[in-house]
Amino acid sequence: MSLYPTVSATLRLLALVFFSVCSAAATAQPRTPALDNEVLERVPARANDPDARTLAALRAAWRRDPADAEASAALARYCLGRFSTDGDPRHLGCAQAALGHWWAQPDPPPAMRTLRAVVLQYSHRFEAALADLDAVLRADPLAHEAWLWRAAILMVQARHAEARQACEQVAALTTPLSAIGCRAQVDAVTGEAAAAVKALREGLTQHARPGIASDAERVWVLTRLAETEERRGQPQAAEAAYREALAIDARDFYLQAAYADFLLDHDRPAEVKTLLAGRERVDVLLLRLAIATHRLREPAATQHRRELAARFDAARRLGDALHEKEEARFLLELQGDARRALELARRNFALQREPADTRVLLEAALAARDKAAAEPALAWLAATRIEAPRLQALAEQLGRLP
Repeated sequence: MSLYPTVSATLRLLALVFFSVCSAAATAQPRTPALDNEVLERVPARANDPDARTLAALRAAWRRDPADAEASAALARYCLGRFSTDGDPRHLGCAQAALGHWWAQPDPPPAMRTLRAVVLQYSHRFEAALADLDAVLRADPLAHEAWLWRAAILMVQARHAEARQACEQVAALTTPLSAIGCRAQVDAVTGEAAAAVKALREGLTQHARPGIASDAERVWVLTRLAETEERRGQPQAAEAAYREALAIDARDFYLQAAYADFLLDHDRPAEVKTLLAGRERVDVLLLRLAIATHRLREPAATQHRRELAARFDAARRLGDALHEKEEARFLLELQGDARRALELARRNFALQREPADTRVLLEAALAARDKAAAEPALAWLAATRIEAPRLQALAEQLGRLP
């Protein structure tokens, strides 16, 4: 058994990284139990649930020998894959626990080091994650997974030239479609959105046939296409790409969140309710459902707001500061607290600087009527040359403030 995942498994996880490094984990930081027999939560599993059976088998193999690299990597990867499906942060804790034998080692094996980097970046410990990935790449310059994660983290940090270099390094090591997607991610936010769209569409036409690209890979690229089209002001093309991706995997929470944002931006909150029905457990989806029911003036909005407030409060008491972008949006759209929202948005932007982070900072600064606070986001807009009419409109409104 290889310690490295298939390309499609890596891409499914990377989709979350490109969404501001897993904002869905924002209200619960992974935690390793202090004792092996500590129970974090009991979740009933049906005997006929294949996922539960798979997880139980992987855990049993790991418990027999927590220092077995094969068993530890298999469990960690499975838990990360489950997180990419449902956004439950307990799966991140599962992955970190699986790596417990190697977690504090200064020089663990490359496979363990790569997985440790993945968990570290979920905690916004980007420099530590990059240090691990760089060590892996020094030992093996052909480690495609490390190159992909490196590109993803550099994108979040707005280090676009370095991200492009990482994409070029990985191009010969991965599938044609994922190589195209990696490069297009950089082009899409550095003034080359039309070229990015063209490359993504050509990639889907030429390299997305069954047997060449997995479903997960196609969803990843289609979502990138949809976001780029949406950002550059092409809503019909964006919706077509979103719907094509949903037809492949309607339960991918990253895709659901992105499409929910699209629907909210186009004043279609009732469709958000339908899309996210039964998905309240995932924090980022509950936030979007709360916004939708608030706009529809439905009684459920009150309960959603209370639940979100409780989750953010619990995270804060645990010292978890990973939720700042989502909480800023919550405060701005549902609580009407522009000043506090701006404080969180500024702190978030200091760590991660992607379009969604830029937008929440601009919106919070505008609501608080604080043009100076938006300067980092305005500088990012100018430096990237991103083609994003909605962001440019916010910048113009800020420019008109006294």
